[in-house]
Amino acid sequence: MYQVILLNDNFTPMEFVVVVIQHFFNKDRETATQIMLKVHQDGRGVCGVYTRDIAATKVEQVIGAARQAGHPLQCVMEAI
Repeated sequence: MYQVILLNDNFTPMEFVVVVIQHFFNKDRETATQIMLKVHQDGRGVCGVYTRDIAATKVEQVIGAARQAGHPLQCVMEAI
């Protein structure tokens, strides 16, 4: 299994991060906000745990959406 993790940067708006978490990780607004704050405060936040293929797809989707919106948001996956 793999964790999908968002990494903090000083440019991506917090609201965009919340929307990404809601959309790609199917979290409610409150949970998405909590994850966003963890990313902001700790430099990284876990959005979910998935099989390798699903995690890789989620990483690609998040990075694609961020680039399309002009944001440098980074998303990675790590084996657990």
